[in-house]
Amino acid sequence: MKEAVIIVDMVYDFVYGTLKTDRAQKIIPPIKSLIKSARESGNEVVFVGDAHLPSDPELEVFGEHSMKGTPGSETIRELQPQQGDHVLEKRTYSAFFETGLDLLLRRLNVDSVVIAGLHTHICCRHTAADAFHRGYGVTLATDCVEALTDEDHNSGLEYIKTIYNSKSLTSGEIIESWATGAKFKI
Repeated sequence: MKEAVIIVDMVYDFVYGTLKTDRAQKIIPPIKSLIKSARESGNEVVFVGDAHLPSDPELEVFGEHSMKGTPGSETIRELQPQQGDHVLEKRTYSAFFETGLDLLLRRLNVDSVVIAGLHTHICCRHTAADAFHRGYGVTLATDCVEALTDEDHNSGLEYIKTIYNSKSLTSGEIIESWATGAKFKI
């Protein structure tokens, strides 16, 4: 079995557009390194980003953003998917909800996921919940996730670790584990 890195919502509207946060800039380099290492070590890379329809309930909370078919819903240039990567669209907070992600991961013999992207306390948290409930091991790449505020980020980190039994590791620790075959304790 193997791992998959799930890149959540690293799309233009979250990084540069309607729901922009400057805090996203600092996670781009470690995500890039994590993706590169995942590809080199034979792990899967899956990009899952918002691609909303006008009737989606999330728009009532956050306003119009990442609308399906618009540049705002595309993965940012710095992290463009490559051949062999997987790209899915989502219409809710979770990367699993009605996206086909679970079926994809099972077909690829993935048994654990590494979560990276935006926002720690919302979409990463809901993705971690659905991964946990489906029986996947969950690792949160702590330097590859971010939120709108420190409080939101820290509460998301703690919640995911405590409630979903997630490992909390840096991208460097994850990359090292792939290179050496080491298993980290939570």
